[in-house]
Amino acid sequence: MSKVKTLGQFIIEKQSDFPYAKGEFSRLLRDIGIAAKIVNREVNKAGLADILGEAGETNVQGEQVKKLDIFANEQFIAALTVGGEVCAIVSEENEEIITVDNPQSKNAKYVVAIDPLDGSSNIDANVSVGTIFSVYRRTSLSGPGTIEDFMQRGTEQVAAGYVIYGSSTMLVYTTGRGVNGFTLDPSIGEFCLSHPNIKMTRSGKTYSINEGYYVHFQDGVKKFIKWCQEEDKATNRPYSSRYIGSAVADIHRNLLYGGIFIYPTTAQAPKGKLRLLYECNPLAFIVEQAGGKASDGTKRIMEIDTKALHQRTPIFIGSADIVEMAEDYMRKYAAVEVKG
Repeated sequence: MSKVKTLGQFIIEKQSDFPYAKGEFSRLLRDIGIAAKIVNREVNKAGLADILGEAGETNVQGEQVKKLDIFANEQFIAALTVGGEVCAIVSEENEEIITVDNPQSKNAKYVVAIDPLDGSSNIDANVSVGTIFSVYRRTSLSGPGTIEDFMQRGTEQVAAGYVIYGSSTMLVYTTGRGVNGFTLDPSIGEFCLSHPNIKMTRSGKTYSINEGYYVHFQDGVKKFIKWCQEEDKATNRPYSSRYIGSAVADIHRNLLYGGIFIYPTTAQAPKGKLRLLYECNPLAFIVEQAGGKASDGTKRIMEIDTKALHQRTPIFIGSADIVEMAEDYMRKYAAVEVKG
């Protein structure tokens, strides 16, 4: 009979991988896990409480804020500010950085960027939603964190992860030494290791993109979609179209089974829709650690310079072979457009 290994036990076992952390890093991940369990509880009972629906305001992105967004944001900020491991937080729901100015955080080593509830437009339809987080070592010396602490490339992340609240609740994270997944066991209230050392297939059979915007896509994206739909037994095509509309859910499926998720530029979103700091960078870190690839169509996501807290970027992320094929189409048809 196999022994159940909890998230807390796993973190402690791996603590020796970070000799500089002296326990702070482990406590930080533990705090994120605790907040995730609280948010999961509310997500699961949302239909029974006055917590679904819109809050009557918009966030910094101009998107309608759902009540559960506010709750999730408050819970993660509270968890990250109380422990003393974090000196500043960036959240999708807040325009400016949230500085942590208390005695415990005076010499905190880390900053955290977070999307408290990804896919929240799907909340009322009972579709899977998620939390995405990214951890960096601060660049400032001491005191409250600064905006400069977040102006780092994704390659500088020390950890990243997501929580998916679905038929079961899973926390998936990486510290640069592979990807591991933990499923919440509600009977004991603990995340338990269920998916050790996750590896993506080099290819896959699905592509995920909102084809409702097809007419607004660049030619490279259109041609790649047509390639996915062509019949070719050697490459197992045509691929199936699978689009949930929640990045965490779409990427989680592709992480386990292979495939590609695309959110390209459109006429309405010429810089892309997803945010670099707290959506694309952490998801790219996870996928790369599992053997996949993440690109903006031409450049590695984690090598893009971060110039603003809520900076946007297009993203092509998933199985390496398929992402590389998408990049080939983007380069080819970008050259055609330039010549034209």
